[in-house]
Amino acid sequence: MTKPTHTHKTQGGRFAMVAHYNGDTSLEAQMIVVYRDLDRETDTATTAKDWETNWRPIATDDCPVCLGSGHDHIKVNKSKQCGGCYGLGKVKEDGQRPEDLWQLADVATHIIQRKQHELEQRRRAMATPAVREAIQRERERAVSESTARQEQEWRDGRGHGPNGQRHTGD
Repeated sequence: MTKPTHTHKTQGGRFAMVAHYNGDTSLEAQMIVVYRDLDRETDTATTAKDWETNWRPIATDDCPVCLGSGHDHIKVNKSKQCGGCYGLGKVKEDGQRPEDLWQLADVATHIIQRKQHELEQRRRAMATPAVREAIQRERERAVSESTARQEQEWRDGRGHGPNGQRHTGD
């Protein structure tokens, strides 16, 4: 049996990347990824962009039962936590499930430390003036596009005048 290398970001599941190559004929400009669904034992192909967007690699410390989701995928009940990782989605660094509360606390501590490190990196990135300016420009662009779209929808919508036209004051 093939070992899973990836899982779907939202739907879960066990997948293994089989190959990737340049497309031919109508798909020659795109990279194609062939993957195997290990639960259904089928091979499927998708674009590399779709693959990178919707699938994520399985880390060495991801729970082997739930593959990092933290919920019970065997019974397909997302309200129940996984029994392999107690709902954390992670196990010990050697891939074994925590046996007692102290080992579980170590796993939780590693998760917290990793998240704090990621948060600190993002804060440092946000502290640079170029990033702040780029975000501000993007916000202003989004607001102007939203305002223009709303105004166009209002103009195209039905009014209360004759034949459903708007009274514009002209």
